[in-house]
Amino acid sequence: MAFIIAVDGPAASGKGTIASRLAAHYGLPMLDTGLLYRAVGVRLLAIGGDLDDAAAAEASARGLDLSELEKPEVRTRAAGEAASRVAVHPGVRSALFDLQRSFAGQDGGAVLDGRDIGTVIAPEAPAKLYVTASPEVRADRRWKQLTGQGEAVSFEEILADIRKRDERDGGRKDAPMAQAVDAILLDTSEMTISQAFDAALRIVETARAR
Repeated sequence: MAFIIAVDGPAASGKGTIASRLAAHYGLPMLDTGLLYRAVGVRLLAIGGDLDDAAAAEASARGLDLSELEKPEVRTRAAGEAASRVAVHPGVRSALFDLQRSFAGQDGGAVLDGRDIGTVIAPEAPAKLYVTASPEVRADRRWKQLTGQGEAVSFEEILADIRKRDERDGGRKDAPMAQAVDAILLDTSEMTISQAFDAALRIVETARAR
């Protein structure tokens, strides 16, 4: 079986950085599945579509090309909000499910980060991490990232967004954001990037030794 590393958790928890470093360490391809939903939202907004229109959102998802994940606009605050809104549509999730499953099942394995990798996309993954941090810490990280990109936004706005997205993502009926029963919890609130990666690496190495 391909060695799949599933890295789940809420926005700005550090899961993307950890997943990227794990992929580099093990020489595995990596997919940030959150970018898929961001790209769907960006595509829809670009044509003046309604993020709450399930049919339009599904059509946007089915026409998605992975090259669109490289566009800078998918990493903006607006894209993050759009992603959380289009992700509630079952048709969007269905359209992207096969793509994610195919990526996870490639020869040699892969690293995927998202919100439902260990529970829905690759429940068979031998290494599962659930990366989290307090809302305040996550908001501070996102605020620094966005202001560093030149966006004019306050910490209070970002914290409100984080809490709203947590509530929305955790309440989805089809694939709520949740820690898989066999995932290892990694709270990065008080960790540096290097400390978080080292902790994640120990978790994966333990899984590889089983």
